[in-house]
Amino acid sequence: MKPTDFSKYLTDFLSDYLTVQKNVSPNTIKSYRDTFKLLLRFCQEDGLPVEKVTMQNLSDERIQRFLIWLEQERSCSISTRNLRLTTIHSFFRYAQSESPQSLYHYQKVLAIPLKRKHQAIVEHLSPEGIRILLEQPDRTTARGRRDLALMSAMYDSGARVQEVIDLTVRNYISGTNPVLVLTGKGNKTRRVPIMKNTASLLERYISENMLDVPYKNEYPLFTNNQHNKLTKEGVAYIIDKYAKAAHAISGAVPEKVKCHMLRHSKAVHLLHAGVNLIYIRDFLGHSDIKVTEVYARADSELKRKALMNAYPDLVDSNLPDWSEDYDLIAWLSDL
Repeated sequence: MKPTDFSKYLTDFLSDYLTVQKNVSPNTIKSYRDTFKLLLRFCQEDGLPVEKVTMQNLSDERIQRFLIWLEQERSCSISTRNLRLTTIHSFFRYAQSESPQSLYHYQKVLAIPLKRKHQAIVEHLSPEGIRILLEQPDRTTARGRRDLALMSAMYDSGARVQEVIDLTVRNYISGTNPVLVLTGKGNKTRRVPIMKNTASLLERYISENMLDVPYKNEYPLFTNNQHNKLTKEGVAYIIDKYAKAAHAISGAVPEKVKCHMLRHSKAVHLLHAGVNLIYIRDFLGHSDIKVTEVYARADSELKRKALMNAYPDLVDSNLPDWSEDYDLIAWLSDL
């Protein structure tokens, strides 16, 4: 069977264009790969065998039916639907440069718009909630000390869960100004300062697990019971366990705490402390300040303080209380 143009373009897109030319992270490539796995599954259900999928029969109508299938059959959210469409757009932009004779067909797919969605509320914990959550691990056990070091590092560095999972021993740099070296989206690295309390927890954890020897520099910093790198599901389980325990003590911690809420909490607390959005953007590793601005838009307390500071003092606070003017009250009663 003769290979199709779709199979050639997709193979080159995933194995060469993204990895070599664009230097995309392995996690992003996995996400792109999953999109096309779903697309091929849909084509199979749509009566188009995988081996017969071509660029020409991947029409804009078929792609739109695929997006509807994602929402209705797989119950995907609008965000997930838009993420899949963004991946397809990226692929078709690559394909149009490889075969400009089909430019019109490709641009019809590129013209499919992203679906508008309501701005999600930025879920975060108060400083009190973070304190109570971090009090839950049992410091008398090795697992409890690991979990405390893990959650403290996640909150203090504002790291994404994958960034924490990918940490190696050498990514922690001790000293008078301790930092974590995080590798984020697009394989971009950033050095994030951490507080001395978190540094102390990490150093004790590293020493206890005998990771402070040169040949273990490339070992994962946080591991499971099998000494393998933690997974996203594993980190989520750890946080969920302590969130339920903290919720039973105080309503400051919701029963369900997602991994990303620690990152959101750090961003909001930095805003409350008066840190400039530009610095918060760099701290979180955002590529665009517009992404960081979501925290400022979502924080009602910050809005209230800004309005209070901007509101002119139009009323003299020394004016007499009208309720003590009995002649006025009598006049109003006769109306």
